[in-house]
Amino acid sequence: MMNLTERLAQRHPRGEGHAVPSDPSAQRSQTDVPRRAARNADPFAGVKRSVHQGLLESLGPKLYDAHLDQRDLEQRVTQTLQAVLQRDDTPMTVSDRSRVAQEVADEILGHGPLEPYLRDPGVSEIMVNGHDQIYVEREGRLRPVDAAFTDESHLRRTIDKIVSRVGRRVDDASPMVDARLPDGSRVNAVVPPIALDGSLLTIRKFAADPFTTDDLISFGTLTGPVADLLRACVRGRLNILIGGGTGSGKTTTLNVLSSFLPDDERIVTIEDAAELQLRQEHVLRLEARPANVEKRGEVAIRDLVRNALRMRPDRIIIGEVRDGAALDMLQAMNTGHDGSITTVHSNAPRDSLSRLETMVLMAGVELPQRAIREQMAAAIDLVVHQSRLKDGTRRITHITEVTGMEGDIITLQDLFLFDFHAGVDDSGWFRGTLRSTGLRPGFLDRLADRGIQVSPRLFGLEEAGR
Repeated sequence: MMNLTERLAQRHPRGEGHAVPSDPSAQRSQTDVPRRAARNADPFAGVKRSVHQGLLESLGPKLYDAHLDQRDLEQRVTQTLQAVLQRDDTPMTVSDRSRVAQEVADEILGHGPLEPYLRDPGVSEIMVNGHDQIYVEREGRLRPVDAAFTDESHLRRTIDKIVSRVGRRVDDASPMVDARLPDGSRVNAVVPPIALDGSLLTIRKFAADPFTTDDLISFGTLTGPVADLLRACVRGRLNILIGGGTGSGKTTTLNVLSSFLPDDERIVTIEDAAELQLRQEHVLRLEARPANVEKRGEVAIRDLVRNALRMRPDRIIIGEVRDGAALDMLQAMNTGHDGSITTVHSNAPRDSLSRLETMVLMAGVELPQRAIREQMAAAIDLVVHQSRLKDGTRRITHITEVTGMEGDIITLQDLFLFDFHAGVDDSGWFRGTLRSTGLRPGFLDRLADRGIQVSPRLFGLEEAGR
């Protein structure tokens, strides 16, 4: 029986390290779909493919066993890889040999060509638009990168590795999946036949060290007075709805607001894919689960909200409400579980309430429109709206109080608004900031009754003011 090195030598003869693979599909990917420029093609792609295949034949299924001890797997991969590279007849400099070793190790132990960007703290999002096109987000701007997967099967192996670690699956029957990496980063994958031009993968990274209030102030996301107000609202058990578009920073803001929660309270978090990073000690984390291949076993956000009410929570934090769970959330807020926080996709504060109303109707309970709005007006105290501006920055643009009902309309008043009239500087950055509208919130007396004092000066008012 031939050993690993002999098999590699047959598959990869001397002097053919840069040859185009004989696989017709691989040839088509380099000619018919030139999304990745030829000048960026990896000259050692053939070497890495052969080494990886040799490792796969040597270690078998253990190579991708998510439950195998990582230290043991890393040691075996390193030893096998080193032996292959030392005996490979392809001319290769020391630096190239080191690079190939690192990249193959990243492929086996990590996430292949994505690994350098996952380690890079300056990258906030990674977008894979097929195996040969990758974009990353830096400082709010999208930029293409030279990295690429070898082929579609390479990308699919990476996707399968990610989703299998959290008990999810993706295939022709279930072509869309939400998952997460071990560090909490959010992952979405879409595969053919839904994705027409090849598998798609989006990873929204989260910092290992969560952002603090000071970080958001330094970024310009909010101001000191607004941070003081939000801290008081969380401590004073107001129900807060965070709205905004995709990628506007809602979850980051939710994490920061959650840091204001007292350490002596029992907190239940409910998420579709766990990504909240609460540092309190008494935290119970619940995560939804999709149906299995037999279409059974689904545990929806709504089921978790109902169950959370039986867990004696002091606070319920819902990562995002997007369906009939909105009704259960409103009922919880109106039956003694105040101080809850959640997020919703929306374009403006009033739109957040409209979206919430629509999601209540999705619960399948026939309620009059006015009854739904009365529940919303009684449950929601504050709407925080966040946007991703054209310069790539993420800013809180509205701090809006829900004041009650007038007829069939929920009444709102803006407490702070982002000053768009300040314009942009020479570099295209917005000069504006959050400014008080000068209106006194109606909830200040409620906060005072709970021992939370908020200075009227935060709103541009005198102590004995309006």
